[in-house]
Amino acid sequence: MKKSIRQSRIEQLINQYPIGTQEDLMRHLNEIGIKATQATISRDIREMQVVKAQDGHGHLRYTIFKPGNKSEEEHLRETINEVVIDLTRIEFMNVIKTLPSNGNLLAAILDDLKLPEVVGTLAGHDTILVISPNAEVAQQLNDEIAENMNPDIAH
Repeated sequence: MKKSIRQSRIEQLINQYPIGTQEDLMRHLNEIGIKATQATISRDIREMQVVKAQDGHGHLRYTIFKPGNKSEEEHLRETINEVVIDLTRIEFMNVIKTLPSNGNLLAAILDDLKLPEVVGTLAGHDTILVISPNAEVAQQLNDEIAENMNPDIAH
């Protein structure tokens, strides 16, 4: 099967069902007659920018990261405002704490923007480590993030 067709079906399934694991996704694909290995699914997820995010019921599910009509920078500012609860700079790194289940989503946005202030990110459930080229640039990034944090949810 062509990759474009498989990825189209994956997008349809992710939008239609609350899929939260690669196993769930493989099962749904098998049900519609698409056979794919775990390695193929993993590659598709990465290429399609699929991230886990909390749905309206508090469940983790796959979603395809698309900034929509907003500029990517605007999407970053809004996401920081909605999910960042703490921020700490340590030398050339920033540690960002988010609401539960939002670390990967925010890291995906930061990675996609390819900001000069970000050499790389490492994300978990609710924490992101952002590595900058040096301490001065890390402080600039820290200032930008702090400026967009929501004081009502920040610690």
